[in-house]
Amino acid sequence: MARRYDPERRQRIIDAAIRVVGSKGLAGLTHRSVAAEADVPLGSTTYHFATLDELMVAALRQANEGFAKVVAARGGLTDPSVDLAGELAGWMGEWLAGDRTGVELEYELYLAALRRPALRPVAAEWAAELAELIGRRTDPVTARALVALMDGICLQVLLTGTPYEEEYARDILDRVVTGAAPGT
Repeated sequence: MARRYDPERRQRIIDAAIRVVGSKGLAGLTHRSVAAEADVPLGSTTYHFATLDELMVAALRQANEGFAKVVAARGGLTDPSVDLAGELAGWMGEWLAGDRTGVELEYELYLAALRRPALRPVAAEWAAELAELIGRRTDPVTARALVALMDGICLQVLLTGTPYEEEYARDILDRVVTGAAPGT
C-alpha cells in the first residue's frame, strides 16, 4: 500500500489537540484522543510529535497567536499619540470578548508550563515578545510590569467569572505607565 501524501496532517493534529484540550482539559490529551479527533492513525501523531510535550508546545504556540492577532490588528503601539493604557486595556477587552474556550485553552496550556518544563520556553517567549512590543512605548521594566498586570487581570476575569471592566483595567494600567499613586 502506497503512503498517502497529506501535507496538512501535522496541522490537523495540532488543531485536534487544541480541540481535545478545549473539551476535555489537559488530562484528556493523549496521542490516542488526538488521533481520534484528527481522524488519523495513532502512528501519525507519534510520527509528528514523539511526546505529548512536543504536541503541547505546538498547540501553545498556535494558541498564543490568538492574542498576537488582536495586538497586530489594533496597531496602536506604533502611534505615540495613542493612550498606551487605553490601548492595552482595549487589547484585553477584545481578546476576552472573543471565543472564551480559546482564551481558557490558551491559559490552560500557558499554566501547564508550571509542571511541564518543555512548555516554559514557549510561555516565556510569549511574555518576552509582548514586553518587547510594549517596550516600544515605555522602558523595559515598565513593559514587563504591564505584561504581568495584564496577565493577572485576565486570569482574574477567567477564574472569577466576573465581566471584564475595560475602564478599570485602563486606570490600573495607566498607574503603572505613569507611576502615579492611587487617587492622584
